[in-house]
Amino acid sequence: MKYYSLNNKAPQVSFCEAVIKGLASDKGLYFPESRTPLPTSFFENIEAYSNNEIAYKLIKQFVGDEIPVKDLKEIIADVLQFNFPLIEVEKNIYSLELFHGPTMAFKDVGARFMARCLSYFNNKNPNEVTVLVATSGDTGGAVASGFLGVEGVNVVILYPSGKVSDIQEKQLTTLGQNIKALEVDGVFDDCQAMVKKAFLDTSITSKMQLTSANSINIARWLPQMFYFAFAYKQLKDKSKKLVFSIPSGNYGNICAGMMAQKLGLPIDLFIAATNANKVVTDYLESGNYQPKPSIQTISNAMDVGDPSNFIRIEKLHDNDFDKLKNNLHSYSFTDNETREAMLHLFKECNYTADPHGAIGYLGVKEHLKNNDNTQCVFLETAHPVKFLPVLDEVIANQIEIPSQIKSVIDKEKEATKIETYKELKDFLLK
Repeated sequence: MKYYSLNNKAPQVSFCEAVIKGLASDKGLYFPESRTPLPTSFFENIEAYSNNEIAYKLIKQFVGDEIPVKDLKEIIADVLQFNFPLIEVEKNIYSLELFHGPTMAFKDVGARFMARCLSYFNNKNPNEVTVLVATSGDTGGAVASGFLGVEGVNVVILYPSGKVSDIQEKQLTTLGQNIKALEVDGVFDDCQAMVKKAFLDTSITSKMQLTSANSINIARWLPQMFYFAFAYKQLKDKSKKLVFSIPSGNYGNICAGMMAQKLGLPIDLFIAATNANKVVTDYLESGNYQPKPSIQTISNAMDVGDPSNFIRIEKLHDNDFDKLKNNLHSYSFTDNETREAMLHLFKECNYTADPHGAIGYLGVKEHLKNNDNTQCVFLETAHPVKFLPVLDEVIANQIEIPSQIKSVIDKEKEATKIETYKELKDFLLK
């Protein structure tokens, strides 16, 4: 399998090169040159396969022969060491819980898969690799956990000061070893802009090998296909139309779902459920794509004003606006609506959602106003314990602190504060 830049001004590369480089030399995101749908019989009989087998069949063609079958299966087995339960919340509405991993966020799978692929490739590489990543919340913790102690790999995480929850901050600033955290005076978009600039700065890249662990990296993005197949496997009734509502920030998760759809997974429609950062919502209404500065909300992992992965979504729809609109709807919700949804789910459905999952649920409810014979799955992307300060007191008081959180909550934060790109550059070169 070869990968090419969506800016079409860089050489094609292998899976290994795309993972290590992260971003193409022309600033473009890597995209697979081809894809082959899986046999219809695979999805018709999906209950007969284990999660590990499903994951292997989905990812194999994108890895190609660069990781031998035995090693790839071992990587998958190591990654998928937790459950992905589908919970019926209301009639025809399900929550797919993606927070049962080590950092209690959906990004655990992608971060762990990428870390293990990079470790495999780095065994043959005498040079160290520096993973440079920006986070709006959960990416940092997942990457820190996934790469902790990986030989030959250093990790530098940029996060916006005061704009991640206390627990999220502890998860990315307390591990030590090969993990370093930079607290940026700004918003997520500032962090992401610094990371992208560093990748294109030859005064840095001539001295060190940089790669990214954001969903711009194919090894972080593509494994997220697994979730959608795991949900489909658990559905008892597969005769109804299937809609997924995804809380969307950088659009890597929903983009992975669309790739799974292209491989044959029978999904009828996607909903991009957003907060006040509604660039894509506005685009689907107006046809005018206009990135904007991000707005801070209680669903902080979605506070992205210029989503990187949307260009991949357009490519999956042949850059055809009408095709895209037929497969993707989008709704935006306020913080007040999000709080009301969390309270409704808790009191009326006996279900505790975090702010991101609550927005996914709101997307489902909006869609079902005018659609019947449909079952909808919203993604519950992080454990609500991470967002105690923004939860209603009635909800917060009922949440027990999981062991994954207890292990970091009392540790001392270690982070370097920076304001400018020059400070990032100086930190990397030291």
